[in-house]
Amino acid sequence: MTTTLAVVATGCSTDPAIPAPTTAAPGSVDLRMTVWTSNEDHLALFNSIADAYKADHSEIGTITFDSLPFADYNTTLTTQIAGGNSPDLAWMGDLSKDLIASGALVPLTDTLKTTEGWDYEDLLDSVTAQFTVDDQLYAYPFSNSPYALYVNNDLLTQSGQTLDTSDLTWDQVSAIGSAVNAATGKGGFVIRDFGYSSWNTLATVWTGWGASAWSEDGKTCTLDSDEMVDAFQFLHDAIFVNKAMPGPGTTADFFAGDSAFTIAQVSRASLLDGSFAFDVYPLPEGPTGAYSVLGQAGVGVLQSSAHVQEATDFLAFLTNPENAAQLAKYFPPPRESLLTGAGLAANNTKLTADQLQTVVVDQLPGAVTLPNHTSPAEIAQKGKTGLDALWTADADVEGVLASVCDTIAPLLAN
Repeated sequence: MTTTLAVVATGCSTDPAIPAPTTAAPGSVDLRMTVWTSNEDHLALFNSIADAYKADHSEIGTITFDSLPFADYNTTLTTQIAGGNSPDLAWMGDLSKDLIASGALVPLTDTLKTTEGWDYEDLLDSVTAQFTVDDQLYAYPFSNSPYALYVNNDLLTQSGQTLDTSDLTWDQVSAIGSAVNAATGKGGFVIRDFGYSSWNTLATVWTGWGASAWSEDGKTCTLDSDEMVDAFQFLHDAIFVNKAMPGPGTTADFFAGDSAFTIAQVSRASLLDGSFAFDVYPLPEGPTGAYSVLGQAGVGVLQSSAHVQEATDFLAFLTNPENAAQLAKYFPPPRESLLTGAGLAANNTKLTADQLQTVVVDQLPGAVTLPNHTSPAEIAQKGKTGLDALWTADADVEGVLASVCDTIAPLLAN
């Protein structure tokens, strides 16, 4: 998916201002928020929060939650903005860097800090970093789901394997995965959503080698670093030497019982149907030790909205402590006060309080996000095309990664 964002040219230096009380006439403001969920329970919760807001805000006529298909979300959203049909608020994932860099988002920090009872200091720094530039928050991180290691205990037992959770490393996971494949023909470990295409999900592995896709300022490709070469060599060996990871063209769905392990977000626990015994643990340690990676989604207000003032006020209401607690039923929250295993377990029927404490609460403070950059679609596509050469048995890992850096370096520099 290729997305070109040339929406506004205000830049990130927009002077943050606290909206004054609205002077809009009763019923004159209709707000629209784009989301990528069509889940009826999610939408029912959003509508109930919107109804509570409208009850105290006579200027609001309607608040609509516009469900866009996830696969086309970025393209549809940017087309709407550029075409003069901008939503007032929007969810965002890897498009966030482009939206912030182009000045398309309203700065939120001052509004949220001065909203009575909002408690800005309750937000974890690790989850706001992705959406913050120059101490200004441009999107509220409503969903913060760490990646975890899911284990099919039945497959391990069937294969005569035992997982040593006191020394949970990638080497152990690979060895057991290889043994499970040899004994049952099932997959060993699977990086969910990777599919030899979405290579950014491999950050759930390479971070354990101390590797990153690019420098901290985003300007220099580091996919060719020694640490990254070692991480990809591990993956290449797991695929083509040890048979611990299903190879290209092979589908193995952990949640259908097709693999011993998967790396997936904690929110994917909803896919567990009770057909096999399972456990869930933090990510295995790599050569540099323990680490945590999370997937995120934020919600922000568009500068191109016809109702910036009212949309910003609604966002403050949607994300206040009371409503954040409601949203936490489906989306791991950014608020430290809501992050307890017992609290999360109250709304989670798949994982126990102890499991949620271990794989969510304990992981979030030090977590890093999946790699994100401006021009995400272009970088993703060029990286995927370059990495295709890696997925053969005789690939030159170091050479392929150097070639990928040569390809995406101009995009990073821009």
